[in-house]
Amino acid sequence: MTSSTSGPERLRRLLRAPEATRSNALPAGAWWLWALGLATAASRTTNPLLLGLLVAVTGYVVAARRTDAPWARSYGTFIKIGLFVIAVRLVFSVFLGSPIPGTHTVFTLPEVPLPDWAKGIRIGGRVTAEQLLFALYDGAKLATLLICVGAANSLANPARLLKSLPGALYEAGVAVVVAMTFAPNMVADVARLRTARRLRGRPTGGVKAVLQIGLPVLEGALERSVAVAASMDARGYGRSAQVPPAVRHTTNILTLGGLLGVCAGSYGLLAAQGAVYGLPLLIAGLLAAMAGLRLGGARSVRTRYRPDRWGVRAWLVAGSGVAVAVAMIWAGVVDAEALHPGVVPLTAPVLPLWPAAAVLIGLLPAVVAPVPPPVGAPNSKESQ
Repeated sequence: MTSSTSGPERLRRLLRAPEATRSNALPAGAWWLWALGLATAASRTTNPLLLGLLVAVTGYVVAARRTDAPWARSYGTFIKIGLFVIAVRLVFSVFLGSPIPGTHTVFTLPEVPLPDWAKGIRIGGRVTAEQLLFALYDGAKLATLLICVGAANSLANPARLLKSLPGALYEAGVAVVVAMTFAPNMVADVARLRTARRLRGRPTGGVKAVLQIGLPVLEGALERSVAVAASMDARGYGRSAQVPPAVRHTTNILTLGGLLGVCAGSYGLLAAQGAVYGLPLLIAGLLAAMAGLRLGGARSVRTRYRPDRWGVRAWLVAGSGVAVAVAMIWAGVVDAEALHPGVVPLTAPVLPLWPAAAVLIGLLPAVVAPVPPPVGAPNSKESQ
């Protein structure tokens, strides 16, 4: 009797996600692969129901697994940027027109006469419900892409991502990581300064307040950059081994050619017209880039302290994003109409069941990823 009850309890204990520490925290690459998989899925559809489901999945995972680090607060900013993108797309559709024909007129704006050389372009005129709906779908797709990237920014530690990069990409990776870290830290600085002004009874809105807040934010960013440069110099950053010129040129050709092949192959997979050549180009580009990175890593003399290890949980997180992307690409081949609802004539979008079920696979990180410590816990910073 005791053994029968201990079996399920032992299994439940094994499946329960542990608390995140330095030793078991997920590699940043796993979070980025998961987010890029969801972003790829978003690029394959304009169905607002599927796009909303993707946003809900990223939001739930971020809420369940983000820490109290400065970059973890950037998810809300990306949501605001996404809403701004949708609004801009609608404004452009209203004032610059749309090639989408429509019969349901919403309102009519005064049309600006243009010369003959500007045929095909109009400013103002009739605004239809069909063109507004098309612009809404198009803007929602781009906004979902940005929100997926924002989820990766909120969950992945930029320093751990830099540590995982190959030696050939270390210099470029530093620039990318600094750029990725600057925006979340700037958002945190703005929130901190607005709170301080509010506590002092000073206004936090208006042009004058923005100017008074902007200078300390830029000053803090400059001080942070100087501190990072000093710490990199103290750790001997920039040292490299001597390699023959032929090896260096071969490395550059393989790396650059491979990355171009990856870009062309990815575009082919994302575009319906290039699906035939997309996969071979992507595979060839990956092989060439990996060979170039392998050769380029020979000139790096740096070592890695406590390198990130890809365990079962990291592979599950990354694989869930890849599975969502593959399922959505396959759904686009099998039933493209369900992923791209029509606007002429006006019809309500329908939620396709099995693509929606595939999107829910993206919730797996909320179950298997290590649980971050509570906000304010003594080891909450150490887990980063």
